[in-house]
Amino acid sequence: MKNKKTKSVVRRLFRAIGIVLPAVFVLLAGMVGFLSVTEFKPADRETAAVSGTASRALRLGNALTLVSWNIGYGALGDNADFFMDGGSMVKTADKARVEQNLDTICTALDDMQPDILLAQETDRNSSRSSHVNEYAALQDHLAGYTSSFAGNFKVAFLPYPVPPIGKVDSGLATYSAFSVSSAERVQLPVPFSWPMRMANLKRCVMISRIPIEDSAHELVILNLHLEAYDDGEGKAAQTKMLAELLSAEAAKGNYVIAGGDFNQIFSTVNADNFPVQAGNWAANEIDVTQFDGEWRFLMDETVPSCRSLYKPYAGADKETFQYYIIDGFIVSVNLTVNDFSVQNLDFTASDHNPVLLRVTLSEAENA
Repeated sequence: MKNKKTKSVVRRLFRAIGIVLPAVFVLLAGMVGFLSVTEFKPADRETAAVSGTASRALRLGNALTLVSWNIGYGALGDNADFFMDGGSMVKTADKARVEQNLDTICTALDDMQPDILLAQETDRNSSRSSHVNEYAALQDHLAGYTSSFAGNFKVAFLPYPVPPIGKVDSGLATYSAFSVSSAERVQLPVPFSWPMRMANLKRCVMISRIPIEDSAHELVILNLHLEAYDDGEGKAAQTKMLAELLSAEAAKGNYVIAGGDFNQIFSTVNADNFPVQAGNWAANEIDVTQFDGEWRFLMDETVPSCRSLYKPYAGADKETFQYYIIDGFIVSVNLTVNDFSVQNLDFTASDHNPVLLRVTLSEAENA
C-alpha cells in the first residue's frame, strides 16, 4: 500500500515538474525576446536636442561657475541603501521622497548658482523614481537655461532582482545659462556582452558647444558617467575614448571642460583620507599620463564626493562610513581655475555631493 502511495506521489511530482519547467522556459524565453526587441541601441553619434533659450553670451575673459552632480535619480537620499552595493533595497524612495530630494537639490542649486549644470543619473520616466520627470523638473527650475538630455540607461522592463527594478529611462542632463549651438551624444564602449548587454547601461558622453563671441573657438563641455560594475576593461576603454575626445577638441584650440561621475579616481589624487574597507566596492584609478597635452585633473581630497550604499546614511556612524573620491573635472590649460571644491551636503538628497568649479576663459587664445 505504501509503495502504491509513494509511486502516486512521485508521478504527481514529475507531472508537476513537467508542467512547471516548460512554463518557466516559455516565461524566460519570452522575457529574453522582449528585451531583445526593446533593447536600447543608440548610434555611435547622435544629435541631442537643445531645448529652451538662454539669453547670455559668452566672451573671452568671462568667469563662470559649473556644478557636476550625480543626483542619484532622485531616490538615493540618506535613507537609502542599494542591493548592488551590499545593501538590501531595490525601490529606495516613494514619490514623496523623490520630490523631497528634488526640492533639496533645487535649493542647493539656488545657493551654488551654476552657469552650467552637469547632472548624471537624471530620470525621466522610471519605476525606481516613481515616474517623476526629473529632467523636466530641473529644466523648469532653471528658468532661462537651455537643456539637453542623453540617455544612457533605457530598459522597458528590468526583471532583476526580486522585486524587479522595472522600467528605467535615465541619462545625462546638461543645463546652460549661455547659448548652446549644439549638443551631441557620443557612445562609449559597452563592456557587457549578450544577454547582459540588453538590460544594462549604454554609457555615453554628451558634448555641448557654447559659442564665444569674437572668437573662432568654442567652450566645449563634456558631461559623463563612466562604468562602475565591470571587470575594469570597460573603464579602461571608456577612459581611452574620453582622452581621445578631449585631445581632438584641444587640438582645435577650444576651451574644454569634462565633468561628471568618473567612477574612478585620478592617479594624482591621494585617497588616504577615505580608504576602502574590506568587502566594499573599490574605485579603479585613471592614469592621467594617458591624456595627451596639458590638462588639470581636479578631485577634492578633503571632502568625499560619494558615499557607499551598503547601508543607509541617516543614523550611521559618519566617522567609519565608506566614502569615495570619484567625481570631478578635467580642464584645459587655457582656462584659469579660480575655485574647485566638493560641496558637503551630507548626502541628504543623493549618494553624491555636488562638485563646484569656477573658471575664467583666458583672453590669450590658442592658435
